[in-house]
Amino acid sequence: MSSQAEPSEDPWNKDTKRKFQNKSKSEFFDPCQEAAAKSIRCLNRNGGDRQMCTDYFEAYRACKKEWTNKRKREGGSIFFGPSKST
Repeated sequence: MSSQAEPSEDPWNKDTKRKFQNKSKSEFFDPCQEAAAKSIRCLNRNGGDRQMCTDYFEAYRACKKEWTNKRKREGGSIFFGPSKST
């Protein structure tokens, strides 16, 4: 059995963008939550052995990096949605 993390779809697509923009300011939203959940499940399966789950950790980091870079390119804050120019 392989511990390879599956490549995830684009974390910042139309659906996740809509969810992020329509959430309340106090609501947490992470388009990479699925990758985070997979890494936690891997740790649980392997008795907390982080070495067995490095692929999952890398997939989560790559997802977060891609998401934050796309948000920056769009000119929005990572936490509070698109910036408003005055």
